[in-house]
Amino acid sequence: CGIPSPVKKSSPYSIDRNLLGMAIEAGILEDPWAEPPEEVYLMTKAIEQTPNTPEYLEIGFDCGNPVSLNGKDLSPVALISQLNEIVGNHGVGRIDMIENRLVGIKSREIYETPAILVLMHAHRDLESLTLTADVTRYKRGIEETYSQMIYNGLWYNPLKTALDAFIQDTQKRVTGTVRLKLFKGNATIVGRKSENSLYSFDLATYGAEDEFDHKAAEGFVYVWGLPTRIWSEKNRG
Repeated sequence: CGIPSPVKKSSPYSIDRNLLGMAIEAGILEDPWAEPPEEVYLMTKAIEQTPNTPEYLEIGFDCGNPVSLNGKDLSPVALISQLNEIVGNHGVGRIDMIENRLVGIKSREIYETPAILVLMHAHRDLESLTLTADVTRYKRGIEETYSQMIYNGLWYNPLKTALDAFIQDTQKRVTGTVRLKLFKGNATIVGRKSENSLYSFDLATYGAEDEFDHKAAEGFVYVWGLPTRIWSEKNRG
């Protein structure tokens, strides 16, 4: 009678699971030097068991939100569910890390989150194509603060609310498609495109089509290096 539990002496792990992934701890995992036994992983295959041929994915985003997989529009739940299965089949999505808990204790945590890891990877890449350099750098700087607040349960903190507004504004132009190659535990981005792309072939090319005025670089280098030259002159031994 009662609710069946997968926990037993031979498998004494604490497991939390939802749509986004799994968190596994306890048992031998409490030794940070011990390699996690394969039995703790339920969403991802061991590298030795993954396909010997790569698989390609195309993930579509609209204003920062993932909306399609391989050209097919999907609901968030369906998209994440399918990604979990496809990505996990290639051994992508395992995390083994030491965490700092809010109370000051360090803990060893094992995570499986195939879909989320790939979505984060693809989303960041699309941001690099559609956001200016200064916005991208600033957003990267606040991401750790933002995620730490959520981890610590500060969902309704005023700072998080303010950061929400900034992040939502940055995502207005993050629309496009990212192509990834899955193979033997790796998710490699091999292409990206967007109508909001800030990439200019004519300015970036090294070929004859180059339209960048290289003569302008001389003045820029002089002005850009001026503070350093002044400092060097004043501090020359």
